[in-house]
This record gives sequence, structure tokens and C-alpha cells, in this order.
Amino acid sequence: MSNKTVLNLEGINNHIVNWLKTYAENSGVKGFVIGISGGIDSALTSTLCAQTGFPVLCVEMPIHQAQSHVNRANEHIDQLKKRFPNVFNDRIDLTPSFETFKNNVPTCENEKALHLTLANTRARLRMTALYYMAGIHGFLVAGTGNKVEDFGVGFYTKYGDGGVDVSPIADLMKSEVRELARFVGVPESILVAKPTDGLFGDDRSDEDQLGANYDELEWAMLEAEKGSKIENFEGRQAEVFAIFSRLNRINQHKMQPIPVCKIPKELKIR
Repeated sequence: MSNKTVLNLEGINNHIVNWLKTYAENSGVKGFVIGISGGIDSALTSTLCAQTGFPVLCVEMPIHQAQSHVNRANEHIDQLKKRFPNVFNDRIDLTPSFETFKNNVPTCENEKALHLTLANTRARLRMTALYYMAGIHGFLVAGTGNKVEDFGVGFYTKYGDGGVDVSPIADLMKSEVRELARFVGVPESILVAKPTDGLFGDDRSDEDQLGANYDELEWAMLEAEKGSKIENFEGRQAEVFAIFSRLNRINQHKMQPIPVCKIPKELKIR
């Protein structure tokens, strides 16, 4: 399953950096804040933001985080600070806040629903922390979602990692993120790491959760955009196309604007 395209990496890099710079200047803000997870998307986003010359705050926000994720996040932050004098960092340990929340809300007998809800709670706590940091510094929260996650399968938390001010890499497929990340000098340990959202406190990967890897989902997304139907495929291709179609359908509530109930004028008597 391949839809390989040739990328003008320097051109894409410069385009995103100029877009971020122009947006920040027009918004009158002082810089950017990014949550650093140890994954490739946040590493690329923070590197692109750093190139704008605006102050960039990289925030690590562990919640029972795997040590490997912490190590990769720190490696990236240290490298970025050496490369760009406008980059600084902070660490907010949200584990106590998460535990306090968990111990003060009603429990649930449906373990699957409980675990998923708590995973999303982690993402929403991080969003709250990022907006706190953005508020005190006068910064914008830069999102780290890519095109497959944000507009293909909706693989993010509503009002969690989906709660951002700008989305600089949301028009890049995951394969394009990998290429651009290598081009801008993201550490090799991050480039080769298996993608994971780290929200469950274990070693499950994005592929484990989704049922397909990003190259497969990218293929399915491009096929869907061409108008292909599941009847066109068989075997693994049919399986992946079905996974993509299902996730795209059930997660439209994340991708579409919030529905607003419009009141007929005749019901508003003035």
C-alpha cells in the first residue's frame, strides 16, 4: 500500500515557518507553547516553531509516563535548546492532579469505557496546562496533529490534544511528517520510535489501538478521497479500508464544527 509523492522538503519547511510567523505577527502574540511527548509530531512542530525566531516554550507533562517517552522528550528538548536560543522549557508533573481527579469522580463498572475516559482525561489535563502556560506568557498553543489523525480517523481527544490555536502540520500525512522531521534534524531515537499516544500508561502503540499502521491508513484515506469503495479491494486492503471508513464515520463529531440548534425567527418574539 503506497501513495508515494516527491516532496520539496525545503519549500514545505519554509512555507510552514513563514505561515506560523505571519500568524503570530498578525495575532499580536509573543510566541508558541508546545506539549512535548517524545513523539515525532511534537518534535517536528516544535522545531518548525523554533525556526520562526519567536520564543518557543516546550512543556513536558508526564502522567505515569513510560521512561522511554520521557527520555526521548528530554533528548529532543535538549537538542532544540542547543540549536535555537529562543527555545526554553518547563516540566509540569500532572500525575498528582490526575490521581486526585480519578479518586474524586464516580467509578464505572464498564472497564473499557472507564479506561478510555481516563485516557482522554489525561489529554484534557495537558490541554489545560498548556493553555495556562500560554496565558501567562501571551503565547499560542501549537497543535501537533497530522492529517491522518485530524481529518482521516479522528485519532485525538476532543478538547484535549485537539484543543489548540494553530495546526502547522495538519495538512501533512504521517509519511510526510517523517520525511520533514528527518529534514529538520529531529533525533533518530524519535524518528524510529513506534507511534504511541502514551495515554494508557502502558506500551500499546497507535497501531494497536487503530488496527492498522499509519502507512495503511494514509493509503486508505487517499483511496477514499478518490471515491474508492470497499468492493474495490480484497484481503488486507479491504480490511484496512473498512477500519479507516469506520473510524472516519464515527469520529466526524471531532472533525465537524459543533452543531448549533438554530431557533426559527418566528419563535423569537420581540
